[in-house]
Amino acid sequence: MNKKLVLVVAIVAVLVLGVGGGLVAALVVGDGDDSPSTDADPTSRSTEPAATPDTDTPTTAAGPVPEGLEEFYSQQLAWEDCGGNECAALTVPVDYLEPDGDTVDLKIERVPAGDQADRIGSVVVNPGGPGAPGTTMAENATGYFRSELLDRVDIVAFDPRGTGESDPVDCLDDADLDAFVAQDPAPDDAAEGEEITANQDEFFAGCVASSDSLIGHVSTVEAARDMDVLRAALGEEKLSYLGFSYGTTLGSTYAELYPGNVGRFVLDGATDPTLDFRDNALSQAAGFQTALDAYVDDCVDGGDCFLGDSREAGLATIEDLLADIEKSPLPTNQDRDLEAGNALYGLITPLYSRDSWSYLDQALEEALDGSGSTLLLLSDLYGSRNASGGYDDNSLEAILAINCLDDPSSIEPADVPAEFPAFDEASPTFGRVFAWGLIGCHGIQVEAAEPTPIIDGEGAAPIVVVGTTRDPATPYEEAVALAEQLDSGVLLTRDGDGHTGYNKGNSCIDEAVEGYLIDGTVPEDGTEC
Repeated sequence: MNKKLVLVVAIVAVLVLGVGGGLVAALVVGDGDDSPSTDADPTSRSTEPAATPDTDTPTTAAGPVPEGLEEFYSQQLAWEDCGGNECAALTVPVDYLEPDGDTVDLKIERVPAGDQADRIGSVVVNPGGPGAPGTTMAENATGYFRSELLDRVDIVAFDPRGTGESDPVDCLDDADLDAFVAQDPAPDDAAEGEEITANQDEFFAGCVASSDSLIGHVSTVEAARDMDVLRAALGEEKLSYLGFSYGTTLGSTYAELYPGNVGRFVLDGATDPTLDFRDNALSQAAGFQTALDAYVDDCVDGGDCFLGDSREAGLATIEDLLADIEKSPLPTNQDRDLEAGNALYGLITPLYSRDSWSYLDQALEEALDGSGSTLLLLSDLYGSRNASGGYDDNSLEAILAINCLDDPSSIEPADVPAEFPAFDEASPTFGRVFAWGLIGCHGIQVEAAEPTPIIDGEGAAPIVVVGTTRDPATPYEEAVALAEQLDSGVLLTRDGDGHTGYNKGNSCIDEAVEGYLIDGTVPEDGTEC
């Protein structure tokens, strides 16, 4: 559920909640929010999903079938037991413009409604990313969703194309990926800038060399088209959907492509699809600075803060620590030192959830005492790196492959320093890192088959957009913007810290989200919780 920051090779991107499971899931799911609740009823009107538009194309019980895709839309899912849930494979074309060509099977996992007698249908879910294997949401359903929702709907998760067990893209071997993550995300001079740019070029060359033809077909548009095939295979005329972080990008793209098929949609931790490459980087830099400021303020307000007696002093302590680690990596309890890139990931991971701040306390106190063990552990969990030295999924590779198909923008390393003033203003702590992120997709060797559309979702049923006021990864302003852009957008605000709003301890948000997904009751636009 988090817009994941990937600055390996200096690219700013979006990733997921609990990408590595285990501690990272615990860090981000179940944020003990102390934000205010409200006694006001957050819901005001009810809706049924919009009527299916007239079409001359063949139809089934699952709605209109695009021409040439009949065999995909008519498939039946063969569910089998898998770890207490049910799993199936969904077959989709690699290239929707060439539906008679190669196909790919997507892993689907379903958690049947706990109360089958009162089951109302399916809700498709996505945790964000891009790059995260979505089936982790089904495997850890009780951590992601409240019982109120689990009792009434089937939770249906899927690994988007190129991720998890859906023909995962591969770009680097494990040792090279370790080095890729550990490198300094904010080079000090032109030579270092050229070096990480060369590493970026090698990364994308590896994607093409180590992956099949799907590497050019992992865009958000194609993943959204997969969701409509999934809707049909589930026998649903309308798609009900709960997407988090990048999952809101996927959901809003679906709403633009298939507005008449939109059922009850909730987009939590929303991204603003109108932001260009540079503005998106500035937005996320500011978001992480806001979260870090809130963390330091909490430490200072608690008294006897180990970072210093003011926000300025605390931030200076952290910034000096990062600079020292860049010059002299810290020893750890593993066979690796803590290097600059790992230190950054270890720092930002706990900012996704207020409940995780105690982990950050421990990690920073240890680092100030000369040990990088906990910061390295947090970095590894962020990237799904396991104790054996391998990776549990390909999320760190898929995120770059997907984002750079969606937007292949980049600038040359020589042009980065000119961006420093704007990025330093947005984030004194993280600004240079995000400025170097503007080298972006330098070296990408494939391009998207379909362009990313301009999004307004005209004709869709009400779409509930949830924003959290101090969200580090998807700043609140982006939720406000998406709700305004969507023709049927409804804004729901959580006043709190951490990433995303649902199931974070705020009953006002939880009841509004579940009220819509279960009963079709649309929250009043502008509701604040």
